[in-house]
Amino acid sequence: MKDRRLGRSGIDVSPMGLGGLPIGGQFWRTDYDSVPWQTDRSKPFSGGWGPVDDQESIRAIRAGVDLGIRLIDTSSSYGCGHSERVIGEALAGRRHDVVIVTKFGNSIDEENKVYLGHDVRPEGIEQSCNASLRRLRTDYIDVFLLHWSGYEGDKAPIAEVLESLIQAGKIRTYGWSNHVTVLMDGFSVYQGFSTVEFPHSISQRTPDMLSYCEERDLGALIRSPLAMGLLTGKFDADTVFSQDDIRHGWSLKQGRMADALQAVGAIRDTLTTNGRTLAQGALAWIWAQSKRTIPIPGFKSTAQVQENARAMDLGSLSEAQIAEIEQILKQEGPNEHRSCHRCRTSLSRT
Repeated sequence: MKDRRLGRSGIDVSPMGLGGLPIGGQFWRTDYDSVPWQTDRSKPFSGGWGPVDDQESIRAIRAGVDLGIRLIDTSSSYGCGHSERVIGEALAGRRHDVVIVTKFGNSIDEENKVYLGHDVRPEGIEQSCNASLRRLRTDYIDVFLLHWSGYEGDKAPIAEVLESLIQAGKIRTYGWSNHVTVLMDGFSVYQGFSTVEFPHSISQRTPDMLSYCEERDLGALIRSPLAMGLLTGKFDADTVFSQDDIRHGWSLKQGRMADALQAVGAIRDTLTTNGRTLAQGALAWIWAQSKRTIPIPGFKSTAQVQENARAMDLGSLSEAQIAEIEQILKQEGPNEHRSCHRCRTSLSRT
């Protein structure tokens, strides 16, 4: 596949990136409303994806770069800085081979691994940038994204700080990890704004965000392209996630997750044509939606990165395959969760 451009930034990247949330390891959250399936509010819940092996994470990142993946996405909040540290170590000596995306707007207790909430004060943004530079072992960040989906406050002070960081050479461009189009206009008008990160997959569609990016020439980084593993074929109705996994509390027997699991089964044969795995088919579906979509699937192992990278060789689904998928899903019957705003956004806030 050909490179794809991050909108009006002019930065060209590989058609797929690496998502750095799972390699961040364990950290703790209390923002219960952001993760609706966390019903026990008596104690903090895990923001991680279970145990991680830092050395395996480093091997996986380096394997991905060797296979042509030239973008990696992370955040100051992932593992409360740990994801950035691992990425910084993995890219030692290869920094200029990769476009790094990280995010600000988070207040973290790095020592105790606790996510404290949001911070978009001008001084907080500068402090976050400097801390990310230190953890990533670099003197510049390619893409710096606001990590507060749904923020309704004044964007001007934020943009002023970000424009000054561009002038100082600390960042190249900026954007927003957000899925609410009505909030975007007050921010996307600024010169240095070029990129939006949002969820979009077969089971979690946001066509309004795709249209927004097309109309304004913005890069489209696609988070949760595999629906946090639902589109990989690894889970069934009896799967239970441990308490150290943010997916603890998912029900795969009923509700939105179960609907998604059932839909995957119905379209499996189409997604796996031409020798694709299910995950590769789900990524190919995303590429077929727009020439600017760049999925950033998470990973915890070299094998996962190798499988996902292979999807770039196989390319996007054809128009006929896309039409076949839509017809099958239509025959499956109406799915109220597919268009429900609360359900559609529940995964995207993590």
